Amino acid sequence: MRPTKALESEDTKEAQWEAARGAAVGAVKWGAASAVLGGVGYVFSPIYRGLTVQFKVYLQMSGMIVGSMIEADYRMRQYEQRVRMQRRMARDRALWADYEKELVEIEQEKK
Repeated sequence: MRPTKALESEDTKEAQWEAARGAAVGAVKWGAASAVLGGVGYVFSPIYRGLTVQFKVYLQMSGMIVGSMIEADYRMRQYEQRVRMQRRMARDRALWADYEKELVEIEQEKK
């Protein structure tokens, strides 16, 4: 299989960074929520207090991983929408520039 240059484009690198930032933010937000829930579970639940430390860490990490996936996906969808909008605006600007150029040419022909 031949390597392609698609993974080296600026758009791809920007999308990768956006997903990475989203994953980090999601891990922090959902990790904090998992920690709060763990604290509540520790205070109010004898079952939670009886769990092993390893399982409590597993629960904390699960929340962080799920949060990072959700936030990274959300950020990627927002990034894709923003890029589509920018491309649409550039295409529309080019179209309007062509129309204006045609109008100028038509007016010059009339003179």
